[in-house]
Amino acid sequence: MKRFTKNLLIIVLSLAIVSLGLILFIRNHTHEKDFSKENEGKLILGFSQIGSESAWRTRNTESIFEAAAENNIQIIFDDAQQKQSNQLKAIRSFIVYQVDVIAFVPIVEDGWDNVLQEAKDAGIPVIIVDRQINTDPSLYTGFLGENAFKEGVNAAQYLVEKCKNRKSEINIVEFYGTKNSSVATARANGFRSIISEDSKFNIIHSEDGDFLRSRGKEIMDKIILNNNGELKVDNKKIDVIFSHNDSMTLGLLDSLDNFKVGKDRPIIISIDAEQKSIDALKEGKLDCVVECNPNLGPILMTLVKNIAAGRTIPRASYMEEAVFTEYDDFTTYKPRGY
Repeated sequence: MKRFTKNLLIIVLSLAIVSLGLILFIRNHTHEKDFSKENEGKLILGFSQIGSESAWRTRNTESIFEAAAENNIQIIFDDAQQKQSNQLKAIRSFIVYQVDVIAFVPIVEDGWDNVLQEAKDAGIPVIIVDRQINTDPSLYTGFLGENAFKEGVNAAQYLVEKCKNRKSEINIVEFYGTKNSSVATARANGFRSIISEDSKFNIIHSEDGDFLRSRGKEIMDKIILNNNGELKVDNKKIDVIFSHNDSMTLGLLDSLDNFKVGKDRPIIISIDAEQKSIDALKEGKLDCVVECNPNLGPILMTLVKNIAAGRTIPRASYMEEAVFTEYDDFTTYKPRGY
């Protein structure tokens, strides 16, 4: 009897272990790649986002998910949390899952050659989104995003027009985006391509704010504290602040508010056009906001479907973008949605 009970116990435990293993297998594989009937026949897009550092970035991700749902495309998503190593790992996992198309927002410009070669060898096309990279062009199918160089040009053209009657030197402080990111480099180059035509414009300080609100405030705090409450760098008055994105801009505005710097504030130009920066423009705290359109989801899904169907897509697709200035009729503005 004891022997029978012992054998029965062994059988029950064995069945329990097998059942648990089966449950875990199903759970893990369903999480990684949903094989439910609901998703049979869907195109599968592996998408890696850099993170959620701003309202702009959050809206960018939302746009992609909304458009995927509207186009019956399944997304396997990865948040890289601002780390290139996480993105490399994610892209390799997309290759293992054998997704139909890979899309990702590269944190920096370099370091993608090997993983893109692996995707190419696996026959999986890749779309670069929002930020560009330095690599062999044959390793990816196309780029979709903003024309960051043109955004820098738009910012500078506003400044040149505003200051066309000024004869004295104009000192500019630049809040630079993430170092080694294509968008920061292009915005800086676009801005310089215009102001370099007039020697009165001088960039007296440029600092990496990593596109973060906290860094924008930190940089502005440091400038004010180091100059006894005055907006100066190296004893030169700051006439203009050119900020590469709204998050850093909102951070520097926090600093100016905290230190109650209102009188003789500099001209402030920002890029992105989040609702909060448009509100600041209306309140007179900003002078110009260059749009960077985050709503690229619909175009991305069109590109994904065209690639999957074997059709050729453009090497570069750019979003339409506007420029908002202090001279606008604010009553015509529509809610930004982010």
